[in-house]
This record gives sequence, C-alpha cells and structure tokens, in this order.
Amino acid sequence: MKCPFCNQENTRVIDSRPVPDNNSIRRRRQCDECGKRFTTYEKIETIPLTVIKKDQSREQYERRKIQDGITRACYKRPVSVERIESLMDEIETEVFNREEKEIPSALIGEIVMDKLKDLDAVAYVRFASVYREFKDVDTFMDELKKIMK
Repeated sequence: MKCPFCNQENTRVIDSRPVPDNNSIRRRRQCDECGKRFTTYEKIETIPLTVIKKDQSREQYERRKIQDGITRACYKRPVSVERIESLMDEIETEVFNREEKEIPSALIGEIVMDKLKDLDAVAYVRFASVYREFKDVDTFMDELKKIMK
C-alpha cells in the first residue's frame, strides 16, 4: 500500500478492526518512510455483476449510481449519511445474495424503493417519481395513495 503523503510503498498495518457492516475491515497504517498514519478499508471482492438496463443494454454494476440516486432522494431530509451507507449495504446484500451474474435494473429499483419506503416517505416518493417516470399527476397520486394506506 502506497503512502498517500510521500508515495513510498513501505507501510505497515498498526491496527485492524471490522467495520460495523461486517463486510469490510478498517486498517490503520503507518508509513515507514515519513511516519504519517492513514486509514484504509478492505472489502470482500464480490462476483462481477452486470445490470440489464431498460433498453436491454448491459453495464457493470456500480454502487455509486444507486447511492447518488438515494442521496438525491434524501436531499434536505432528516436522513444521515451513515443511514444512507447502511441502507446501501442492505441493498447490496440483497442484490448479491441472489448469486446471479446479471440482474435487471428494474429489480434493483424495486429493492431500493422497498427500503426507502421504510426509511423516509418523502425520499421514497422522490425516488419513485424519477424511477417510475410518472407521466401525469394521476399516476403520481396513485403512488401516494399506496403509501398512505
């Protein structure tokens, strides 16, 4: 591991502990050259996952895309960054536990909406309005009625 301060390759691990999500390990490292300390995270490598888009094109799964959508949906809502990270871990666990090499984006969207519904109703409606591409007010109202029941 290269030191981010001096770019030397001689660093050593001085502390390791699991991260609360139990999917990664936090490591404190110290550079043997400059003596500065820094943190790295080691995550289990998962099987490569391909997402099948609505137009049937395929692309590599990217956590960041889902996280960006959730972050936009939670904009100015009382949802912490830690809670969004935790939600992302839950979503990824559900997606990767299917042990499939390809997954439709529609299924990922449904999983996200299901999790957001429990997190924050406004964030859920925001995400659903973009994801489901509501064409008019009536379809939007139908979705609102579903969550109000």
